[in-house]
Amino acid sequence: MSTTHEAGWAHASGALRGPAWLRQPSDPNALVAHLWSQTAHKVAGELHVGGLAVPELVANVNTPAYVLDEADFRARARAFRDAFAEYDVFYAGKAFLCTAVARWVQEEGLSLDVCSDGELTVALRAGFDPARIGYHGNNKSQIELRRAVAEGVGRIIVDSFDEIARLESVTAESGTTARVMIRVTAGVEAHTHEYIATAHEDQKFGFSITSGDAFEAVRRVQAAPGIELLGLHSHIGSQIFDSSGFEVAARRVLALQARVSEELGVTLPEMDLGGGFGIAYTTQDDPSDPAQLATEMSKIVEHECRALGIPEPRLSIEPGRAIVGPAMCTVYTVGTVKRVELDGGAVRTYVSVDGGMSDNIRTALYDADYSCTIASRASDAPPVLARVVGKHCEAGDVVVKDEFLPGDIRPGDLVAVPGTGAYCRSMASNYNHALRPPVVAVRDGVARVVVRRETVDDLLATDMGDQ
Repeated sequence: MSTTHEAGWAHASGALRGPAWLRQPSDPNALVAHLWSQTAHKVAGELHVGGLAVPELVANVNTPAYVLDEADFRARARAFRDAFAEYDVFYAGKAFLCTAVARWVQEEGLSLDVCSDGELTVALRAGFDPARIGYHGNNKSQIELRRAVAEGVGRIIVDSFDEIARLESVTAESGTTARVMIRVTAGVEAHTHEYIATAHEDQKFGFSITSGDAFEAVRRVQAAPGIELLGLHSHIGSQIFDSSGFEVAARRVLALQARVSEELGVTLPEMDLGGGFGIAYTTQDDPSDPAQLATEMSKIVEHECRALGIPEPRLSIEPGRAIVGPAMCTVYTVGTVKRVELDGGAVRTYVSVDGGMSDNIRTALYDADYSCTIASRASDAPPVLARVVGKHCEAGDVVVKDEFLPGDIRPGDLVAVPGTGAYCRSMASNYNHALRPPVVAVRDGVARVVVRRETVDDLLATDMGDQ
């Protein structure tokens, strides 16, 4: 459930009641700062981002459109780089990647995760140093591994015995060396959605520590010619708000590292703790500060290594959505407003916009919560509990499940949804043959399109007709 407004509201008498914590806003024109990018604010009801009025911005590019606050993105990247100064910080390409973003990541001193040949292609097109790229994926093909090795990718995160065999073949045929980390499953239940929890046993990623597969993977990689083993990689999930899960995972992974040292005589120089740090989609979310996370995670590793009598490895983390997620909002135009009477006489206001699940599948896929605000004007109308829905032919095409919006919301209004930088454009589709929206980067009053809107020609380019 969601809200863009301040806490401490009271329900309106006779209004449809949302979740228990959802309250009517004392000021429906206000923004809750921690849900938005750092330059976002309102002037006379109009949303401004990056020094530009959003209504003026979208007048030039139309809606729906993703608006990316470059200054905010860079500031968050620097915050993680500085907080984890002794670590390697990897930006998650899967969250959102384009050539411009890859360049920003490199300029701010971060490394980059990719998990497909396409993401690797974008990174290399941007001139990203391949030595600072990590290559994820649970089913990398021989062709993909061959290219990764040839390009000099800094580390390949191996995920299966089949992949180890493929990598042995690739390095043998090329006469080169691949630098790898072994992804292990620590058996930690992260407090997040089932589909984005990745360290419990019953899922597709990694080698199980409990079953012994992780130790066997280390043994095989260590014995393989042409493969240099850097260390172990653990990732417990995504949208995580505290370090408790990392403590359990680090203890189990470092115990495996100590066993490797004792039984195989190998000191692994590196360890990846994963990340997947959460962001604020609603007022209920309370993300941790990067400096706080760095302090807590470093203490965990230091304590465990001391207890096990092993040297501390060089650490790396993957903040995930925490860099790009809050840096972007999506702007829509309202097309229809429908008030539906429910059982008991309550009324729900359905606000239909010109996008939906084709540009943000997360609500339908993960039952994700979002907030929103009117971006084009101020209103003195009493707020109503609304549901923002898309234009697609699906009952589940919901963008924002519950939000208080002004009761005079009408066709032509602009609605902006914050926190859409991660996994929205990257998972966008052509469902109902929709055209995927552009990404417009804004900074210091200047806007530039970094990913253009798709055209009908793009849509038909792969349609071979009746041949």
